[in-house]
Amino acid sequence: MNSIFRPDVSSAPCMLGENNSDIIQQDSAPAEVALLNGLSRVFGIRLGNDQHSPEARFLGDLTRLFHQRRIDGETNLEKHDSPWGNVYLIQYGILRLFREAPNGKISVHHFFSEGDLVWPVFGRSRTVRNTLCLTSSTPATLWVADFAAFRSAIQSHGDGLWPRFALALTEELAELTSMREFRKHTMPASERYKLLLEEYPELVRRVPDNQLASWLGVVPATFSRLKTGAADRAAR
Repeated sequence: MNSIFRPDVSSAPCMLGENNSDIIQQDSAPAEVALLNGLSRVFGIRLGNDQHSPEARFLGDLTRLFHQRRIDGETNLEKHDSPWGNVYLIQYGILRLFREAPNGKISVHHFFSEGDLVWPVFGRSRTVRNTLCLTSSTPATLWVADFAAFRSAIQSHGDGLWPRFALALTEELAELTSMREFRKHTMPASERYKLLLEEYPELVRRVPDNQLASWLGVVPATFSRLKTGAADRAAR
C-alpha cells in the first residue's frame, strides 16, 4: 500500500523546525556551571541555596582560578624534564598519564576521563626531575588552573584541608596502579584483557588499541590477538 508523508500531521519533535512554536526553548547552562558541578563532585560538596556558606565560598574561590580549554587528540599537556604546572578538570575527553624511555618506548600508567581531576600528586613531578607526561588520547574540553594557585586556595580555607584532599586522591591513584601491576605479574594477558572489557568498556571504545596495549602490559600484536579472540568468542 502506498503511503504519503504528511509533515503537517506528524507529531515527532524531530520533524519540527528549530523555531517552531511547539518546541519549548531552553537556555543552555553557562559553561561555569559544569566547572562548579565538577569541583563539587571532586570535593564531595553538595551546595545548597546559601551562596555565602563556607562551602560556597570555597568553591567560588576555586572556580575563579580555572579557564576552559578545548584541545585536539594527541595534545601534549605536561612533559617530562619540566615541572608539572597545572591542574586539569576534565569536562569531556580522555587523557593518559605515561612515561617515555630514552629509546622511545612508552609505558602508560593511567587514563583519566570525564569528571576526573588531574594534578601532580608526586612532589618530584613538580620539579625538573619530572618523569611523567600527560597527553590527550581524544579531543577534550578541560578546565585548567595553575597548580600552585590551586593548592594555595585550598590551604587558605584550613590548615588540614589540603593534606586530606591530596591524600585521598593520591591513595586512589596508587591503589589502581598497584592493582594493575599485581595483575601483570599474576594473571595471563587473556584474563587481564577480559577484566579490561568488564571494568573499562568506555576506554575500549574510545582509546586507540596501541595505548590500551601499553596500559595492559602487552605488545600491540598480542593485544590485537586478544581482541580478535574475544570478538570470535562473542560471535559464537
